[in-house]
Amino acid sequence: MTGILLALQFFTAIPVTKELPLGRKEVTSMYVALPFVGAVIGLVMYVVSVLLLDVVHVGPLLAAVLVLLAGILLTGGLHLDGWADTGDAFFSYKDRAKRLEILDDPRLGAFGTMVLVLLIIVKIALFHEILTRGVGNIAVFIVIPFLARAALNVYFTTVPLAKDKGIAHFFKDKMAGNVVIGCSLVASTAVLVAVGLWMNSLLLPVGLFTVLVVALVIFRSWSLKHFGGVSGDLCGAFIEGTEALLWMTVLCFI
Repeated sequence: MTGILLALQFFTAIPVTKELPLGRKEVTSMYVALPFVGAVIGLVMYVVSVLLLDVVHVGPLLAAVLVLLAGILLTGGLHLDGWADTGDAFFSYKDRAKRLEILDDPRLGAFGTMVLVLLIIVKIALFHEILTRGVGNIAVFIVIPFLARAALNVYFTTVPLAKDKGIAHFFKDKMAGNVVIGCSLVASTAVLVAVGLWMNSLLLPVGLFTVLVVALVIFRSWSLKHFGGVSGDLCGAFIEGTEALLWMTVLCFI
């Protein structure tokens, strides 16, 4: 239970005011719980889509915007902030040290604004397609954020830190990486099997798994090359980009 509360406290905007311990056991359980928290976020987004389309009877474009907004509100824009900061840092075309400085800068630059707007437009378009085609069922909404965060756990635990300070450094120093990876892989496998059975499709789980592995390998290599490792902002960028890729995969296989 402590792990779930910590995951809610650090990775969502859901208020958890209770002071919780941050020992090795608790931090490890927080990351193990993270994909399940993502699934809850997806579930809420699904409920919002059903209410908007079937109860309020709004159009699919407005529904897509509000579904995306629900997800942003639930995470407090945390991952979007990482996406924007990563865009600012990477497109600065500076050396590695300067890029890391830009990641720490709370100000939003032109490149960060551009990649942020582009991502929001792409996600609205993706949700519009999902809702218009009627393929946005509960299984899909749950599995996408779950898998993105499970893959994040593998990425975060297998990439060295880009900085020797910050919250990412604290968490990685505390967590039991092998436990987090093992639980994430087992849970992801179970979820992919379940979604295949639910959708009566072999292609969808295979497609999702393939995209997930390719995205993980490429982003891991990219972050090592340009940033020298992982940071909190890069983790946020990974979640946002992976979710978009997985939604595109759903459109291709359903």
